[in-house]
Amino acid sequence: MSELLRRALWWVEDYAYAAVWQARAFGSRQEPESFAHGRGTPIIVLPGIYETWKFMQPVIQRAHELDHPIHVVDGLARNLRPIEEMAEGVGAFLAERDLRDVVLLAHSKGGLAGKLAMLGPDAERVRGMLAVATPFGGSRYARLMLPRTLRTLSPGHPSIVSLSQQRAANARIVSVYARFDPHIPEGSRLPGAKNVELDTGGHFRVLTHPRVMAELAALAG
Repeated sequence: MSELLRRALWWVEDYAYAAVWQARAFGSRQEPESFAHGRGTPIIVLPGIYETWKFMQPVIQRAHELDHPIHVVDGLARNLRPIEEMAEGVGAFLAERDLRDVVLLAHSKGGLAGKLAMLGPDAERVRGMLAVATPFGGSRYARLMLPRTLRTLSPGHPSIVSLSQQRAANARIVSVYARFDPHIPEGSRLPGAKNVELDTGGHFRVLTHPRVMAELAALAG
């Protein structure tokens, strides 16, 4: 199979996965409190743009089965706000609940807010972060998007440039990503972090890749 055809199939599979889980998330009546108990390391869920925590339910369920309490940050909604505001919300959430030694589990834009939170006043409360398919260097496709919230993810946007220059938290981040991401042609490699490239393609369906759960278990173990 040619690489071009392989990428086309990955693209189709990725959007099919996203469509299914967005529909399931919309119809789910599960409450986040049902995952909030456990004796393991607390895990804070930071979904991507246009996603709710329910979009990440497959990996949440598996982590909870390992006895980790899972927490959803109130007020993030579908993560349409600037990453600076999202990061402030994460810090406030940790402080209000006095959560410590937590692991952030982030997808896409959620990883940007997570890294910024790891640089903020409540940074000592965070052990580390597993970021899946996060555009740490931005995405050139964002320049072509009409919604303003998407254009802020372009490589030249001040928030992306500033965050890229701040590397103090990188060593505590595990970045997992596919070798072909239809949304992030630049990739998700983060200097100084533990970078894990998966031999597959996609931006959404990589959330269920076994290596994601293995890296989360190692980080939160």
